[in-house]
Amino acid sequence: MPAFKLFLEISGVCIVLFSIVSIIKSDYWAFRVFEYPRLQKLFVNLVIIIIYSFQFQIETPLERAFIGVLIANAGYLIFQIYPFTFFAKKVIFKTDHADVSNQVRIVSSNVFQDNRNTAGCLKTVQKNDPDIILLLETDQFWYKGTAALKETYPHQVLVPLENTYGMLLYSRLELVDAEVRYLVDEEIPSIKTKVRLPSGEMFDLYCVHPTPPVPGENLYSTERDKELLLVAKEVKASNLPSIVIGDLNDVAWSYTTNLFTKISGLLDPRIGRGFYNTFHAKIPFLRFPLDHVFCSTDFKLVSLARLENFSSDHFPILITLQYEKLASAEQEAPEPEIEDIELAEEKINKDTESLS
Repeated sequence: MPAFKLFLEISGVCIVLFSIVSIIKSDYWAFRVFEYPRLQKLFVNLVIIIIYSFQFQIETPLERAFIGVLIANAGYLIFQIYPFTFFAKKVIFKTDHADVSNQVRIVSSNVFQDNRNTAGCLKTVQKNDPDIILLLETDQFWYKGTAALKETYPHQVLVPLENTYGMLLYSRLELVDAEVRYLVDEEIPSIKTKVRLPSGEMFDLYCVHPTPPVPGENLYSTERDKELLLVAKEVKASNLPSIVIGDLNDVAWSYTTNLFTKISGLLDPRIGRGFYNTFHAKIPFLRFPLDHVFCSTDFKLVSLARLENFSSDHFPILITLQYEKLASAEQEAPEPEIEDIELAEEKINKDTESLS
């Protein structure tokens, strides 16, 4: 039993350290990666508190301090994930009337490049009938395997690549001034296009898939953060409604994602509704919300769902949004503080080449 007690104490100290490390705003991967498992840290933290409290007598000042720190850490983690629970206030409201001519239905999915289940992908598309489809990690195999979509989705921006950063964008809505951009890295594309709704109204659509801060990809989050913040500044400067979709390789509650929403003024439809964890599809305990849809205050929500997996390591996301001219008067855009603007500019101007 003393060995088990020691194990719990070491585990508890590690969980607290992991929480502290994630607060440090360093771009190095070892700091950023600990932002991901916030739910997992909370679960383990609570399990340790319960087992330790029921199995052992808490008598010494050190033992009381140990439990006290764990309780404080659990409170901090609950505070951090609270916005993504049903108890929190929603930032984007559900529409109270249907206006199909101003609606857009989007499926965004990281297909996992080595996955060969294109038939499952096409079946998911057919079942959910989106207006716009974004497929990520798409190589030549996926380009050929989804070519049938061209028949019903006449507007496309197709960038198949073999480096796990290919993008295939299919749309039955008209795409205007579509362009493929390489904002930070000449091998990492993003897509920007205007989309014309059936009503004739237009909005900007940004499709992104920056690199994650992990060994083997990038040791630093600098490139990811820079790309997201460059898009955020564009969104803020645009006169059109905007939607940003893709695998951001960042969790919904990270300080970078929070900074992105403040700089862009975009809303996260998951706030007040749930986590919508999309990765890892095959490991239930290690799931994080990595696939995102953000929209400007001009939109209201019709529906939001995580779809069935088709052999990828990500679940697809399905969202239907409705453009409403008066929605901005009802919904509040996040606003950056002076220090947020300064931090964003610092990240944007940081030299990424020196870190590679």
